[in-house]
Amino acid sequence: MLTATVFAADDLEKRASWNIPDAGQIRAQLEDHLKNQDADETVRLQIGILWDTPLASGDQSLLLDQLVNSLILTNRDVATLVAKLETTPATEAHIIPAILSKDDLAPFVINNLKLYYARWLAQSQLQDECLKVLEGIRPQQVADPATLLFYQATGYHRILAKDKCLASIELLLENEADIPRRYSTLANLMKADIAPLKKDSLDEVARLMSDIQRRLKLGRAGTRVRKEEDDVIAKLDKMIEELEQQQQQQQQSGQGQGSLNPSSPAQDSNPLGGSGPGNVDRRNHGEADDWGALPPKERQKALQQISKELPAHYREVIEEYFRKLARDGS
Repeated sequence: MLTATVFAADDLEKRASWNIPDAGQIRAQLEDHLKNQDADETVRLQIGILWDTPLASGDQSLLLDQLVNSLILTNRDVATLVAKLETTPATEAHIIPAILSKDDLAPFVINNLKLYYARWLAQSQLQDECLKVLEGIRPQQVADPATLLFYQATGYHRILAKDKCLASIELLLENEADIPRRYSTLANLMKADIAPLKKDSLDEVARLMSDIQRRLKLGRAGTRVRKEEDDVIAKLDKMIEELEQQQQQQQQSGQGQGSLNPSSPAQDSNPLGGSGPGNVDRRNHGEADDWGALPPKERQKALQQISKELPAHYREVIEEYFRKLARDGS
């Protein structure tokens, strides 16, 4: 009895907090909606034929498209929205469609239309807009909860919202065995990618630069982009300041150790070999010793030399930093 109780407790603990509805459950909700809307009998027959036709594959995410195709037959505004998405460039998607704000539509319709629209936004690289549309929607409120959680995770991953991204991924993977393979594969990749991300690291700066480039390509040159640009410069300034302090500490440590040793240990020994004048070439280590005292131009030159040893996307960040300094200086 005790063993059975333990297994039952473990099963309850592992049970997912959300479920994936099947075609029959979604169809039942749709039929309730049609009844409330007093839909035309001809329309109901057309929708019935649509749902009687098996899906091309077992991919549950196709049920969202099937639901929206059904709603097209019942609402002209839905048909207009879908047609517009097929012909509108992503860069023109500045305003949330009016139909998504209508009070006279059932939550069942609004939430699924929002998910359909948000998926289009995400596939068009408009992650901020996607997250805004999906805000407040819960898995049990849509026909395709896996798609909801997946695009929330990808959106948070793109804008570097680490904690929210990991939370969405954890929720999505509660049903890892039942969601589309591409969702689970990408979710695990995103988790492995963003989990080690540290605040104010060069990795974070490189990602911020990439996000800025994405926004500019989409014509989103607003306050968010300017803030991210300022953040990049501030983070790089902080890194360089810390690097200078480390070099100064190393320089002071080296000078302290040198003062403890005799300055001419070979005076009492036999003459050393060699016919040179005894001058020492200090060029190989002068830059490192005098890092903190370097003039701005030479300090930039030294940092550029350091950046050559970094991966390509980090070098781009450093080079952009110097271009920014040059613009500010001029």
